[in-house]
Amino acid sequence: MADLFLLGVSEIFQIDMLIVILLGVVAGILAGLIPGFTVTMAIVLTLPLTFGMEPIMGVAAMVAVTVGGMSGGLITAALLGIPGTPSAVATTFDGYPMSRKGQPGKALSLGIWASFLSSIISLVVLIAIAPQVANFALQFGPWEMFSLIVAALTIIASVTGESILKGLIAGLFGLLIATVGADPIAGITRFTFDVDVLRAGIPFLVVLIGMFAISRLMNSVERTELVSDIQQKQEDKMKSMKFVLKPKETFMSIIKKPVNLIRSSAIGSIIGAIPGAGGSIANIIAYDQAKKWSKESEKFGTGHDEGVVASEAGNNSTVGGDLIPTIALGIPGSAVTAVLLSALMVHGINPGPLLITNEPNIVGGIFIAFLVASFFMLITQFLGIRLFVRVTEVPTQILFPLIMVLCVTGTFVLNNRITDIYLLFVIGIIGYLFTKYKFALAPIIIGVILGPIAEVNLRRAFMADPDWTLFFSRPISLVFLILAVLSIAFTIWQSRRVKHRKAQG
Repeated sequence: MADLFLLGVSEIFQIDMLIVILLGVVAGILAGLIPGFTVTMAIVLTLPLTFGMEPIMGVAAMVAVTVGGMSGGLITAALLGIPGTPSAVATTFDGYPMSRKGQPGKALSLGIWASFLSSIISLVVLIAIAPQVANFALQFGPWEMFSLIVAALTIIASVTGESILKGLIAGLFGLLIATVGADPIAGITRFTFDVDVLRAGIPFLVVLIGMFAISRLMNSVERTELVSDIQQKQEDKMKSMKFVLKPKETFMSIIKKPVNLIRSSAIGSIIGAIPGAGGSIANIIAYDQAKKWSKESEKFGTGHDEGVVASEAGNNSTVGGDLIPTIALGIPGSAVTAVLLSALMVHGINPGPLLITNEPNIVGGIFIAFLVASFFMLITQFLGIRLFVRVTEVPTQILFPLIMVLCVTGTFVLNNRITDIYLLFVIGIIGYLFTKYKFALAPIIIGVILGPIAEVNLRRAFMADPDWTLFFSRPISLVFLILAVLSIAFTIWQSRRVKHRKAQG
């Protein structure tokens, strides 16, 4: 472990690398505080910029954007009651009432400190667990890898979206996209329907940008958010601009009640490690648990310190947890880390259990980049908060065309193919239809990433031994398949329980 740290320090502590991380944090904060412009969209737009960088620099930049973005949603959540990102929803429950009571600086300061401290806690969890998980995963054969991916896919489908069925359909659609193009073993083209554009397959970046960026722009135009957003921003003319942060006082108030911070950070780290769960779930669960365990639960929702700390700690600690399956197993914990994996693949680095062994400088660099980005986030938020809040006043008529240009440019740069741009808009329309009918997009992206890995391992398993019962007779493989079944069964039970309560209420 010490070797990983030393390698990471030597890679990250260079002037150009530190500048890139700082810029990534700033970009992430700006993306996070703009309502509707998610961290996923920010990381997607960052990916094309990393093609000309060294692998470690590109990965560090995206880690920095993620850290900044997860924290940036706090600003509009606390000041306007509008979560900048879905993972800042619970922050509005106490952050906004606190601002309305004339304490916007306190709300922001509590959130910034909770974001920073929880990030450090999740980093410790990441460093302690990821290498152990990777060592365990080295025992996996193709049977275990296939079963693991099946379990990951069922978890994703069951914890995202409003409907289990729609989540499963979205995941299967992602798997379908992954099968278009050349067969990974034989190299024979399939599912192209004699369409030349599809012979090379559908690039992951095209799917990612189309689903998350283009579809979002289409939804925004349809709902006339271009007008409503500006009216909302002009009506709330930031009377809270004269806030006083008092970082020392808020830091001491958090330290005096460490249980809330540690519990919320642990919840975020655990949920972050579950593929597909994400910060929005951790944000709500951490807040809910803080309220249940608090001696002053009646104050929650009125501008209570513990509510702000719990929601932001649960939100930001998912970053470290998210990286555990990403680094240790090569399985993306979310759409954000799916982009991170794609960046490694673009640079010719194969993610998976051997990543720590084969590319220790990359893994060490991720650890140190995460640490440095967390400190940069803390400093940047406190020093630049008054400037960041002004970004919420930028007209979206200006913002959205710029995003569109970046999407098209990033798509074209990947392979220098004009046909990829056509695919981008087709995928964007499909993504728009999915969101219109309330299908979750995250399972699609994870399906595109995991689909080829699942197929390759399934084919290798049958090439090694055609006996299909090995998937059930090998203990580790059987455990993963049981977890997959339990995941779906638990979600069905939970869904029916919620419906039953609503029917009784």
